[in-house]
Amino acid sequence: MLAFLILVTVILASAHHSGEHFEGDKVFRVNVEDENHINLLRELTSIRQIDFWKPDSVIQVNPHTTVDFHVKAEDIFTVEDFLKQNELQYEVLISNLGSVLEAQLDSGVYTTGHSYEKYNDWETIEAWTQQITSENPDLVSRSVIGTTFSGNNIYLLKVGTSGSNKPAIFMDCGFHAREWISPAFCQWFVREAVGTYGSESHMTELLDKLDFYVLPVLNIDGYIYTWTKNRMWRKTRSTNAGTTCIGTDPNRNFDARWCSMGASQNPCDETYCGSAAESEKETKALADFIRDNLSSIKAYLTIHSYSQMMLYPYSYGYVLPKDNKELNALAKAAVEELATLHGTKYTYGPGASTILSGMISQDDDTEALSGRTERRFSWLNRLQVARATSGSSYLQGKDTLLLGALMTGLMT
Repeated sequence: MLAFLILVTVILASAHHSGEHFEGDKVFRVNVEDENHINLLRELTSIRQIDFWKPDSVIQVNPHTTVDFHVKAEDIFTVEDFLKQNELQYEVLISNLGSVLEAQLDSGVYTTGHSYEKYNDWETIEAWTQQITSENPDLVSRSVIGTTFSGNNIYLLKVGTSGSNKPAIFMDCGFHAREWISPAFCQWFVREAVGTYGSESHMTELLDKLDFYVLPVLNIDGYIYTWTKNRMWRKTRSTNAGTTCIGTDPNRNFDARWCSMGASQNPCDETYCGSAAESEKETKALADFIRDNLSSIKAYLTIHSYSQMMLYPYSYGYVLPKDNKELNALAKAAVEELATLHGTKYTYGPGASTILSGMISQDDDTEALSGRTERRFSWLNRLQVARATSGSSYLQGKDTLLLGALMTGLMT
């Protein structure tokens, strides 16, 4: 329950806006024991709209797990009656989502100026990318790799000392709009990198030997929308032909087994894969950059929230990459170091067997782009990233140690 309360603080901290409200909405946790329970949940989703939090959709539910989902106030009676009638064990994790969001309006989670300990809106983050670059010209440079559907620039920061032919690590944040802690992590990581260079030996060695490409927010349009209209928005904000439903799940828009198991072809679903692979301008810009820089990029990290997990390919199914033993050993070492230093427990392993199957994600796509022709690692990190202290949520330093352990493995 503590982990869930942390999640609520992180993923549901509401912005000051006059958009969609959640008064009377509930969040349920259901115990799933067998295939019959899974079929019942699928039946439930066919009669009522369910916002899945864990996993992303009913397609990804596995036996012997728990499922968390958000239900609108007008559907609560029907959903609870269905669960009771079918003897599905459940608990109500949040009895009034609107109250939780409203209570956080005065929690100090927000700030008018940039802060590394509070959430920042896109305008503030955009200004920060320029400021961090101008203040650290020997370590940070900024480029634009594309634009979003709404015309916002997609900024990429390159962090590292000057030098030719340096291997690079690519890190992105802000794929799913409502996962605010993800962009906060990328900002915090850049600050830590430039702030400790020259005084901390490990970070100094990393920046001398490696370049870090850091993409603070990919799904900028969706992120802006969570600040202005709907805190729980997840997808992009692109229009879809033939429907009023907006957006695509960028995580399912890549060309690695596009729109296969785990993705939806319904534009109204949260896991909609788009009209074609890389149909989203954001996804295409990212994939193009990776393709253009494959010779230097040796590892890819994508930062999400919810759970404490460190995942590597593949997520679309149970097939293992050729270097599975090496990936597993590296993940094991990093997770054990975290546990020793901070007592935190991360789960690690291939995406499909560790969390769920049928989730095509960036780590899979990077594997496909690379062709596995040289030593290259792809990781999807689901962080334990925040703690509530005096009403504010902030990123803990322990997560950068996880990344540091990964980088150490890449350099040896």
